[in-house]
Amino acid sequence: MELIDFNPRPRGLNPTLGELLQWVGDAQSPDISPHDHVLELGYGCTSGTSSYPFVLSFTDLTYSVKVQRKMTLITLDQQKQRENQNNLINSNCKPKLSLKDAISASISRGKLVSGAPNDSNLSSSVPTFANPSWIEIAVISKRSLTNSRRMPELFGIRLGAVLVTGIILATMFWHLDNSPKGIQERLGFFAFAMSTTFYTCAEAIPVFLQERYIFMRETAYNAYRRSSYVLAHSLISIPSLAFLSIAFAATTFWAVGLAGGLHGFLFFFFTIFAAFWAGSSFVTFLSGVVTHVMLGYTVVVAVLAYFLLFSGFFISRDRIPPYWLWFHYISLVKYPYEGVLQNELDDPIKCFVRGTQMFDNSPIEAFPVAMKLKLLKSMSTTLGVNITASTCVTTGMDILKQQGITDLSKWSCLWITIAWGFFFRILFYFTLLLGSKNKRRLISHHFSCRRNGTVLNCKN
Repeated sequence: MELIDFNPRPRGLNPTLGELLQWVGDAQSPDISPHDHVLELGYGCTSGTSSYPFVLSFTDLTYSVKVQRKMTLITLDQQKQRENQNNLINSNCKPKLSLKDAISASISRGKLVSGAPNDSNLSSSVPTFANPSWIEIAVISKRSLTNSRRMPELFGIRLGAVLVTGIILATMFWHLDNSPKGIQERLGFFAFAMSTTFYTCAEAIPVFLQERYIFMRETAYNAYRRSSYVLAHSLISIPSLAFLSIAFAATTFWAVGLAGGLHGFLFFFFTIFAAFWAGSSFVTFLSGVVTHVMLGYTVVVAVLAYFLLFSGFFISRDRIPPYWLWFHYISLVKYPYEGVLQNELDDPIKCFVRGTQMFDNSPIEAFPVAMKLKLLKSMSTTLGVNITASTCVTTGMDILKQQGITDLSKWSCLWITIAWGFFFRILFYFTLLLGSKNKRRLISHHFSCRRNGTVLNCKN
């Protein structure tokens, strides 16, 4: 048995495990014989008298506590005085935890959640939420609006991009006429305008990616519901999307010379708003799936390009191969594109091709007008129908049939576009639900495996 003197800590403080072990040699070391290693310690904060030391013995990595057999004769008054001193010391000997340990202990007891019951039995979970859903939605919405006010340049850049795009389109397609070329230009304008609304929504990718770890930490201990987070961010996005929609619609509608008057403008505005809503929801859903900003941008640009390809602008629905037809119906660009086309061309009395205009975009276009009139007269004799230079040959409904836009009405396209937005918001909720359902156990395990900055040997 080897006795090692140990300098006792000040009264009221127990030695730490590290201080104990630094006085104990390695039992397996060849330089030390396999005899017992003993530490003689003085009592700190204990329930007994401090005059009786104890011996901590380590043998082959096991330990035992032995009280020295030393008798001390004291008087009754001395015994009472020492007991009073020990009681006073024990009452003041509360362990001082580090900040991390204090937070971990409070979290494990559920005391970091406002309104949590002060019950020591709640050691690992907080079964209920502190606030109702509407309060959570209000708080999250207020926080998001505060963050937006602190960074107004983000919305300003997005608004500037929409206005610049609208001005370019307005000056490029200035007052389109009712001719075969005007029809082609209208198709190009609508396709580019609808795709622009979706590409502008790509800026929403970093929003959740930057808040991901904050969201995981807050929801891991039931600070708020995931559904409240989704609803709050959906609601606060509506005013900005409406402002962008009215700015784009007002910039382009009358400058391009679109039809329909005030009713046509309102439908065009609501279609733009629905496209912004669906695009923002789609990008938000992708931000919950991907984990890197650049990866998110790559996926968004690629998928939106596929949506535009299968929207019906480059190739009509009747010409799409059957094995790719399913992609045509899940294209987000298809429905707003068809909706605004029907809003522009559904007037049955509006004519876009008259008489000699049918020869445009053909080799006969270069012939003199007199020759074209003779061809019309010959065609009238052959067909038995009087065709003159002012005869309407193609209406807007004929163009819609040529483009294969006959299966849905314009209002159906509008409602389907809005439904796509809600669908992707629901998918975003399930992404959050499945992506962080086990985070609380992992975070609690992480904190329980660290004490005073020391990483312990913990297993999952």
